[in-house]
Amino acid sequence: MYRQKQRLMITATALAILPLAAACGNEKAGQEPGSGTVRAEPPVTGTRWNIATVTADGTTHKTKGDAQIAIDPKTGKLGGRLGCNHVNATATVRDGHITLGAPATTRMMCEASLMDTERALLKLFDGKISYRIDQNTLTLTSANGTSMRASAAK
Repeated sequence: MYRQKQRLMITATALAILPLAAACGNEKAGQEPGSGTVRAEPPVTGTRWNIATVTADGTTHKTKGDAQIAIDPKTGKLGGRLGCNHVNATATVRDGHITLGAPATTRMMCEASLMDTERALLKLFDGKISYRIDQNTLTLTSANGTSMRASAAK
């Protein structure tokens, strides 16, 4: 009789705890807590990335002007603006890295802060860079230490 009561109590406790255990820790990276839906991270290609900051020579600066890039997944070309001038380059995306070709830019002269942003961003080109996407933020980092952070355009 005692064993039956003990089994019944264990079973009742397990049944009471099971829904709570299933609900705990059920959130995934990129998921809105309690929403039951997962936010998909934007892909590196086919997304316009608005460049917010650039770090070059150990100093981080907010970008000036309309700095943005996008990689066309069909053509493998990067295009955009680096603050002042338009830029184009080849871009091969593979295994967490992007290999960028030599940049081709327009040759307009702009305000000094825009040109500074552009010079810093050009240090990312003509080589292999690593990329990481965390939610809606893209981070590019080159072997020379230059990096940029950008957010996916809405």
